[in-house]
Amino acid sequence: MMMITDQAARLEPLRLREISDAAIAMFDEQGTVLAWTQAAQHLVGYCAEDVVGRSATLLLPSSEEALGVSAFAEQCRAQGGWSGTTTVRHRDGCTLNLSLRLSLLWGQDATHRWLVSLTDIGAFSSGRMNGSVRESLLARAPVGIAIRDPQLRCTWVNDTMERYDGISRDRRFGRRLKDSLPGFEAEALEAVMRQVLASGTSAVHEYRAWPPEDPRREHAFSASFFCLQGADGQALGVCSISVDVTSNQRARERLAILSQASTCIGSTLDIMQTAQELANLAVPLLADYAVVDLAESIPPFGEEPSARIDTMSDGPSVFRRAGLASIHPGIPESTFARGETISVLPNSPLANALRTGRSHLEPVLDTIPGTWIDHDPARAQKIRENGVHSLMIVPICARRSVLGVALFARTEDPMPFRDDDLLLAEELVTRAALSLDNARQYARERSTALALQRNLLPRRLRGGVAVEAAGRYLPADTDAGVGGDWFDVIPLSGARVALVVGDVVGHGINAAVAMGRLRAAVRTLADLDLPPDELLGHLDDSVRRLTGEDDDAPDQIMGATCVYAVYDPATRQCTMARAGHPPPAIVDAQGQVTFPDLPTGAPLGLGLGLVPFEAVEVELPEGSLLAFYTDGLVESRDDDIDVGMHRLGTALAHPEQSLEDLCSSVVETVPTQAASDDVALLLVRIRTLNAAHVASWDLPTEPAVVSTARHLAARQLSEWGLEHLVPTTELIISELVTNAIRHGAGPIRLRLIQHQVLTCEVFDSEQCYPRLRHARIVDENGRGLFLIAQLSNRWGFRSATGGKLVWVDQDLPSTL
Repeated sequence: MMMITDQAARLEPLRLREISDAAIAMFDEQGTVLAWTQAAQHLVGYCAEDVVGRSATLLLPSSEEALGVSAFAEQCRAQGGWSGTTTVRHRDGCTLNLSLRLSLLWGQDATHRWLVSLTDIGAFSSGRMNGSVRESLLARAPVGIAIRDPQLRCTWVNDTMERYDGISRDRRFGRRLKDSLPGFEAEALEAVMRQVLASGTSAVHEYRAWPPEDPRREHAFSASFFCLQGADGQALGVCSISVDVTSNQRARERLAILSQASTCIGSTLDIMQTAQELANLAVPLLADYAVVDLAESIPPFGEEPSARIDTMSDGPSVFRRAGLASIHPGIPESTFARGETISVLPNSPLANALRTGRSHLEPVLDTIPGTWIDHDPARAQKIRENGVHSLMIVPICARRSVLGVALFARTEDPMPFRDDDLLLAEELVTRAALSLDNARQYARERSTALALQRNLLPRRLRGGVAVEAAGRYLPADTDAGVGGDWFDVIPLSGARVALVVGDVVGHGINAAVAMGRLRAAVRTLADLDLPPDELLGHLDDSVRRLTGEDDDAPDQIMGATCVYAVYDPATRQCTMARAGHPPPAIVDAQGQVTFPDLPTGAPLGLGLGLVPFEAVEVELPEGSLLAFYTDGLVESRDDDIDVGMHRLGTALAHPEQSLEDLCSSVVETVPTQAASDDVALLLVRIRTLNAAHVASWDLPTEPAVVSTARHLAARQLSEWGLEHLVPTTELIISELVTNAIRHGAGPIRLRLIQHQVLTCEVFDSEQCYPRLRHARIVDENGRGLFLIAQLSNRWGFRSATGGKLVWVDQDLPSTL
């Protein structure tokens, strides 16, 4: 017996539409027309009064064809029906090329009739036809036919109808549909038939049912109803033609799932999220339980997937559970939680699918002892506890690499997976594989750029005796990627320190490479001890030169912003200049936050070098704190930069915290929603060099002052307990002061600084910088700087207000 659901929620809505291009007629054994339809009248031009009771030869175009009707009828009886093409004469005299199908109907006492369906081939080929019934008629597919009288009692039926609903002829004749198949759907079908009888037209109704030949699988049927008319035009009954459209229905459902997949899978570049989207889409549309396991070697889990997972070894392959979904709360079918590491045994279907690259379909899961399940007790227990009875395994492959495997299972749904289910699963996995591969490549590039950037950033911030420093770098979200933000602390001569933060335009590995080149340029220029404004000018030239070297270079610098500051702990003077970058924040010991008024300056590399950069010198209060940052910290899509600056000031107003804690507090103020730019933060707490560790003398420009300078230095070193450095220091000072007297003019200033090293500085008013020479044997001069280089740790010079300053560093005992 056919089962029909009475759950309204599982029924498609009643759909009626008129069909004007399918002609149905009923004939007796001799070819006499017994019933006619309005659709037949529209097709051939004859009304029911013209043809009912007359021979079908009336419609044939010639007498020769009419002579062959009897032989043709015998052939049809022998074959149980016939389908093909024929020519029919229209009432106006023209001929029509039609598709004809004859179906044998049985009645009580083994009598039979013929149901004739005529379809205009031209209308079908032009696309004007619609309806599954007519398509089935043309395709010679099986159709179930039943004729009912005006009281809806069955009078004629074909053999196919019994296969559809399981009702034999004897139980059908003389009975209404609801008497044979009680239920909600039978009443709905009868309601349609009464509408057809009342209107004299045709209608279609689609419904779901379980035929006896396939009781575990729900089928979709399309039933067309035609009003049969007699010679007087009155309704003689209703003809129903039913077609199993399950395959069409499933095709439409698969197309709907695939259409949904195009929007649901790959919404982000996050690998875990993409895998979860695949699992979420599969449940419950395709499976009751789905998992997506990705190879641990792919980013962000590892470096790179292999071309083929090694499943030939005795050891298990390692995966990470990335997607997990079930119709049951808590997902009881899974042995592992999302994100956990799992293993695939070599003798399992999972390993075989990975090894061969081919999917595995197990419509009825074999759980008897001796199968692969016995080698995986944990999974075996879950399979038996949750009633997993059907399984599909699909490898996830892209660009000749195995990314992982997707598993689909059914527990509550009694239908086993079929071949078309596997095709759908493979299509879903293929689409997900493309998204996963894109996410993998993005993750690889992002991790490479992030590793490159973090390797380029200073691992330890060495502020010496000048500052205590701490920094943070936060990459942008996964959509925007890693950027070109950086910060640095660069030790300078005389215990001073350079503080720098910058931001290269762009994101990704190109921006990280450009940042590395720019940071190297800053360090090189810092070694020249240039003032901040001059350094930014040279840096601007460098950026423009790098950009112009190759316009097609993928890692060219397209512009950058920067703040460069130099702090002197001996004077607490900080000289700053900026190039299109947000100004630093100054926090005093009481927590008062100010932003110094620095000239903005043009961003680097934009060709605006005609306007020079300007430096500002600020004397910092004792215990001050400086905050350097990039615009990602204070700018967002939703708020103005003033809002971000106020938020930063509020977070910085707690200088009593450690720098590490304060860094954390500041970066926590960054809006969490979809950050589109990197964040770099450098915090420094200034230190003041003890006055007792600095000695300075102004000297006249007289030759005799060289001896005085040596005596002053020796006495100071003795006070500092550095007597062992007196001989070398006297030699160094003699050469520096002598050169200042010989090549300079105006006053000379000698300064000794005891910090991590001993620094000797000599200032003079001459702008000409010293140059190391290699004197010949016959030369009487030119060996002074060479001697200094041999006696010291390092030496150099820098410009100063009104002249230049030459400095020399010597190691202290603690660093020898």
